[in-house]
Amino acid sequence: MTVGTWLRRGAVSVTVLSALFAAGATWHLQRKQPVRDGELQLPGLKATVQVQYDNWGVPHIEAGNEDDLYRALGYLHAQDRLFQMEMLRRLSRGELAEVLGPKLIETDRLFRALGIRERADRMAAQVTPAVLAQPGAMRALQAYLDGINQYQASRPAPLEFEVLGIPKRPFTVADTLSVAGYLAYSFAAAFRTEPAMTTIRDQLGPDYLRIFDLDWKTGGALLAEPPVARRGGPGDWTGTMTRLAALSDRAASLAGLPQFEGSNGWVVAGSRTASGKPLLAGDPHIAYSAPAVWWEAHLKTPQYELYGHHLALTPMALLGHNQRFGWTLTMFQNDDVDFVAEKVNPANPNEVWVGGRWVAMTSRQEILKVKGQPDQMITLRRSPHGPIVNDALPGDKGSRPIAMWWAFLETENPVLDAFYRLNRADTLDQARQAASMIHAPGLNVVWANATGDIAWWAAGKLPIRPDGVNPTFILDGATNEADKLGFYPFEDNPHEENPARGYIVSANFQPDAVRPVPGYYNLEERGRRLDGLLSQGKRWDLANSQALQLDVQTDYGPKVLRPLIPLLRAAASGEEQPLVEALARWNGAYRTDGLAPVLFAQFMQELLKATMKDELGDVQFDNLRRTRALDHALPRLVQDATSPWWDNRATPQKETQADIVRQAWKAALAHLRQTMGPQPESWRWGAVHTLTHEHPLGRQKPLDLIFNVGPMQVPGGHEVPNNFAQRGGDAPWSVVYGPSTRRLIDFARPQEALGVNPVGQSGVWPDPHYADQAELLANGQYRREWTAPADVAAHSEGRLVLKP
Repeated sequence: MTVGTWLRRGAVSVTVLSALFAAGATWHLQRKQPVRDGELQLPGLKATVQVQYDNWGVPHIEAGNEDDLYRALGYLHAQDRLFQMEMLRRLSRGELAEVLGPKLIETDRLFRALGIRERADRMAAQVTPAVLAQPGAMRALQAYLDGINQYQASRPAPLEFEVLGIPKRPFTVADTLSVAGYLAYSFAAAFRTEPAMTTIRDQLGPDYLRIFDLDWKTGGALLAEPPVARRGGPGDWTGTMTRLAALSDRAASLAGLPQFEGSNGWVVAGSRTASGKPLLAGDPHIAYSAPAVWWEAHLKTPQYELYGHHLALTPMALLGHNQRFGWTLTMFQNDDVDFVAEKVNPANPNEVWVGGRWVAMTSRQEILKVKGQPDQMITLRRSPHGPIVNDALPGDKGSRPIAMWWAFLETENPVLDAFYRLNRADTLDQARQAASMIHAPGLNVVWANATGDIAWWAAGKLPIRPDGVNPTFILDGATNEADKLGFYPFEDNPHEENPARGYIVSANFQPDAVRPVPGYYNLEERGRRLDGLLSQGKRWDLANSQALQLDVQTDYGPKVLRPLIPLLRAAASGEEQPLVEALARWNGAYRTDGLAPVLFAQFMQELLKATMKDELGDVQFDNLRRTRALDHALPRLVQDATSPWWDNRATPQKETQADIVRQAWKAALAHLRQTMGPQPESWRWGAVHTLTHEHPLGRQKPLDLIFNVGPMQVPGGHEVPNNFAQRGGDAPWSVVYGPSTRRLIDFARPQEALGVNPVGQSGVWPDPHYADQAELLANGQYRREWTAPADVAAHSEGRLVLKP
């Protein structure tokens, strides 16, 4: 046989083998795809459940009773999002290292130290057969989990399970309660802000502290005058806290599990709408990922109906509406965490000074499993103030243990019951009662019904702290400043019901209240922008409400630039003057074709580096740059030419504000020329401001080409209504969080509600609904959320029948 014959036969063999491999891979992937048509057995059902899938992959589930409804919901949710469910429970329970390896050990230690797992296990043990026999949240949860577990037991494992070697194991009530703890993990800001503020106060002094917004405003952020900073509290343990902040951020990033970041929500009374009925709008701001955080489902029994947006492992919708009522959420941003530096007994390191005496800390041991390594035994301590968080860092050399007082651990927090009731709350009294049961995290519930009521409640248990205590700083456990004197009654929380102005805005700014509420609030400019536009005399409808959600402007940028423009004109060369004038004319809008937002964003990064990095160092500067405190400080800094921040400690001479502005301007232009080319005509916001939805496996090349969605140019920016927000840093900028859905419901025609998912319903690649909405979100487009039977039937792409 000739060589040519062998080569021809070899080529044929390779072709055949390639075809067989491709066919096998296709068949293997096809087995893992969601089933949206036909019949399936689902043991435990009392009767047949009918499911119609619409053209966006949303299931419309119709059951004869609530148990069947939630069992079917769990099964269908799992077939789209089982991997997301698995990762979310592992993150919240400190079990990521078991499947992702040693690099997640510290992350797991952190989440074990927080006490989420321990509390969830204790609460799950209280779910007795008697509790499950009664209709309500726990019975619904048990049916939902049964559906998830039946799906997992009967269907092939997701592709990600195979890649990472994840074993299947049943989902439990404790898993869902742990996820509720992760939802309450809104205090990541405390890990960053408190060490940064304590460092500045204790190492730099009050002159450096005065630019920060540290007192709480009487009348709320939209009405108050700027406050004056003050000092208070001890602390030199910021290195530990900074490490914990980095762990906190990295955990969610590696697991692909977004944290809640902010949000817009408003409701307009019928007196100000074109239809004469209330109009509800909401877009919670959450970090982006693939799959997206929300999964949509339309649920229906003879007694109940809701179109809801669900979090993984949670049967109750966190956002929802029907013909009679609806609601949206924003983060309250109240400070529900205090970090407390304990004083240790020199004669007994297990005792701390509390209430005038030495008190023993308790401890527990937990086993931490690590992929490819022996199990680790970790010891976690707790003082009377809360869990010792620096136990998350083995070998931490901090002189004092740091305890964490957290409302999630110190309240009853029946959050699942709260949302079970909110899913059914069509009257003002019912909605208020449901909101009162949300203890942690603090959430703004913005609600309306078709009969004309509108309302907002800032829901959360607000602790009573001793007078004069500022929880922005690490507190001294040896004094009474770390004490809690109880909780304020819910009726004293900020709220409004049917206000005379005819609308309510919630946008993460500090709200008006009976007494100021400490918190980690976002800039008020976004709320002011929304409030100013809503106060206009126009009649609101779905069309102009879309324009309001997509608005990309506030006056924050021009406010910051105003005192700097004369200095920039003096610093700029002749050829640079047109760029300065572009900033001087800028109205604060972040449009994709804009030059000014590119200049502003890079100039601000250089200005902050030039003013603060020499005092804080790289690590603490990066920590501060991720806090909201810096957003509030920047306008105050640029207005204070005498601030000590303007001097560069690394040089022998004393710099002035003009010197630093000149240095930052030149550095910004140099970076933009290097990054975007020498011609400013090409410096456009869309070119450097892009959105990519990252899958956990997409962090490893070349898997990013398969699992990630993007990049896409998007308008908007940090703290504008269309809040496609980028982190601090140099151009180009990746959008890290923004609208996790945009929803608009006019209660004159709730069946015509609009919405959008950032990526798609399915988390299963390459399902057609894996990324079919990504361009809609990026382009500011909406789709219908079908609820009317005729609409559902007209847009059905499959009918699935679930049988007992």
